[in-house]
Amino acid sequence: MNGKKVVIALGGNAILQPGQKGTFESQLENIKITAKQLVSLVERGYQLLITHGNGPQVGQILLQQKAAEKDGIPPMPLHACGSFTQGLLGYMIQQCLYNEIKKIGIKKPVVTVVTQVLVSKDDPAFKNPTKPIGPFYSEAHARKAMEEFGEIWKEDSGRGWRRVVASPEPKSIIEIEAIKTLLSQGAIVIASGGGGIPVVLDDNGQLIGVNAVIDKDLAAERMAEEIDADIFVILTDVPYVAINYKKPNQKNLTNITLTEIKKYFEEGHFKEGSMGPKVKAVMRFVENKKKTAVITSLDNALQAVEGTFGTVVSP
Repeated sequence: MNGKKVVIALGGNAILQPGQKGTFESQLENIKITAKQLVSLVERGYQLLITHGNGPQVGQILLQQKAAEKDGIPPMPLHACGSFTQGLLGYMIQQCLYNEIKKIGIKKPVVTVVTQVLVSKDDPAFKNPTKPIGPFYSEAHARKAMEEFGEIWKEDSGRGWRRVVASPEPKSIIEIEAIKTLLSQGAIVIASGGGGIPVVLDDNGQLIGVNAVIDKDLAAERMAEEIDADIFVILTDVPYVAINYKKPNQKNLTNITLTEIKKYFEEGHFKEGSMGPKVKAVMRFVENKKKTAVITSLDNALQAVEGTFGTVVSP
């Protein structure tokens, strides 16, 4: 039992595969597979703090709310929708992990912490919303929403119009002391799903939710720093980070230093909408904590934690 603290950031493919409709049953089946991968880490005594995405699930809730509005049912704000998904996906992950751990004869509590993440109300992201959420709509629908509700919508590459919201920087994890206590007692903790619920401090020092979306990998990195994790792992749908991605001269990055990956980042190899935030999160952890971080695919979780597979970034 090595006791090393590992933060695992699960990509969307751990919950919902491309082309799936997103039924409860299909998502649960995907999470069962994910749980089997994570149990190999539990067997070897790693302390796990797990986080996950929630984009498709929030999109579904927004669609359900639009449909329900016709019957006079009031919609919930975006930050509340984020809390819904933390509870739903946390329940599914903790149930699957509980069942898998029980199979191998280990008794260990698994718990979800509905997590608030502090952001600055002066974050420049609030003046320049860029994060698209929900499905595509017509221009007429978008303009009506902008006029009636003060929302910001943008045309998206000829595919239609989408609502955009701010994506501020995570400053601190409000429930971090509870998370640390649970980890110290041997629990597997699921926290900050979807980047956490974004909150700000008002003029009286009170927390209030704001309609924004925090990048889940940057929030995961913030948690990794605050619990003093030994390793930070992002599990996605590719085995390696690559430069010149999908070009004839594509090169997979294996063991790489912080200086080297910074150079590739500055050269623009990693797109903002895909690998960019993941690489940024990994660089931030390695630079601030002087420890290793890894990006790889879900089925290589154990090898990633042990530093033998994936894009392993070292100080």
